[in-house]
Amino acid sequence: MLNKINLNPKKQQLIIYVILTVVTFTVFIQLKQYNFVNFDDDVYVTGNSYVQSGITLGSICWAFNTLHAEFWHPLTWISLMFDNQIYGLNAGGYHLTNVILHILGTLLLFRLFHRMTGAIWKSAFIAAFFALHPLHVESVSWIAERKDVLSAFFWMLTLCFYVYYADKPVISRYLLVLCFFVCGLMSKSMVVTLPVMMILLDYWPLKRFELHKSNAILWQIKEKAPFFILSAVFSVITIRAQRVLFVSTFPLSARIANAPVSFAAYLEKIFWPHDLAVFYPFSDQLPSWQILGSTLLIILISIGVIIAWKRWPYLLVGWLWYSIALLPVIGIIRSTAHSMHDNYTYLPSIGIAVILAWGIPPLIKNESIRRKLLFPAAVIIFTLMSFLTWKQCGYWKNSIELWNHALQVTKDNYMAYNGRGAAYGELGHYMQAFEDFNYSISLKPDYSYAYYNRGTVYNKLGQYQQAIDDYDRSVRLKPDYAPVYNNRGIAYLMLGNMERGCSDVQKACDLGHCELLGIMERKGYCL
Repeated sequence: MLNKINLNPKKQQLIIYVILTVVTFTVFIQLKQYNFVNFDDDVYVTGNSYVQSGITLGSICWAFNTLHAEFWHPLTWISLMFDNQIYGLNAGGYHLTNVILHILGTLLLFRLFHRMTGAIWKSAFIAAFFALHPLHVESVSWIAERKDVLSAFFWMLTLCFYVYYADKPVISRYLLVLCFFVCGLMSKSMVVTLPVMMILLDYWPLKRFELHKSNAILWQIKEKAPFFILSAVFSVITIRAQRVLFVSTFPLSARIANAPVSFAAYLEKIFWPHDLAVFYPFSDQLPSWQILGSTLLIILISIGVIIAWKRWPYLLVGWLWYSIALLPVIGIIRSTAHSMHDNYTYLPSIGIAVILAWGIPPLIKNESIRRKLLFPAAVIIFTLMSFLTWKQCGYWKNSIELWNHALQVTKDNYMAYNGRGAAYGELGHYMQAFEDFNYSISLKPDYSYAYYNRGTVYNKLGQYQQAIDDYDRSVRLKPDYAPVYNNRGIAYLMLGNMERGCSDVQKACDLGHCELLGIMERKGYCL
């Protein structure tokens, strides 16, 4: 250990910063060679004309006014525009920005806990856990998840300045905290839980409650009120942006049943990161034993933490950090097709790292044994995690690799078959594409995108009537999806049906997809 060779604390910190940076960069730098994937990267970059216009007044105004992709996150859009300004459509540049943001978040996390606790090695453990955990590959590797790494950067920056404010509570420092909090909210709405984290840190390790024993509640209300008001405002914006997701695809009972199961599954994957996939299908027929077992596990852990909270306050803080940070994405209120997402653990897992960093050392009573055992054990663990993370990154090489892996580690994954089929279609491997689309439809007959993608392959093959049949099915299932009208319009036009073709192209334009209409008008077909 560095303190055994008589390095002063500042040099120890510097070495830890360097090690965290070099190791994290080495593990993730392979992403620079990888391409975009066909899962939302088109929504965020490759099919987004505003992002591809780079940094312009018009694109920035759009970023602040759009609810595109069911989020209001203007800073995320602007960061992608900035990348496009530099790299164009070179996916490696976007990946590199994600890696840099992930590293900066890691360094700020180390800075945060070291500043609060003075415990250099425990803080380094938390930062390394965050930097190198395989569950975090999705947040860093997925260009469409730029919002994760960007919001985490502002999350850490906000808390670092909050500790700075806690040292000397003056208005200038308070406004800095508020400013970075707003930046985090404008990157991803999941940051709405951050005011609660401030209260947790006030309890431990900052111990600010001890200074306000007589009026603790009033003091917290006065100090945190602006943050909670902002969280409420951004929650309303998010609900409005994602209103389509609040239309129940699955019954409320199924979503309530899935919540404890996914909560426990995240815990399992934090401790044993196996079978990680970009998409986990939602099941409305979970076994009763799994629901009851997961619920019982959560209750038992919570009881244990409550019993021990006075003696070991970090257990309570870590457990509540994990639990509360997960609440916005646990899936009870909104209805989505996935049961869970690896990227949802990006910030919550810090709470588990806190429990491990402060909870394991006291279990070894002998200080000499503790020193000899914990450091090499941590090195072995992080070496293994680095290997698993490096391997997990490899699955993001391209769309086919990504969906192949998802199919290997999940069952009945209709979205993975659809995604791989779309990738095969782009490569001109039409037979494989049809096989995947047909299998996707057999697993989920009401999945509109599989019909749309199969129709698109029929269009490429010149089989326009078959394409129209599939587009008709897709429209019935998802009547507000602009591209399906656009492509059906093409099929009608190719069959010589100008009236239906122009009608569909106009409908696509009304829904925000106007590129083909402009071409047809210039050629005099649709006037």
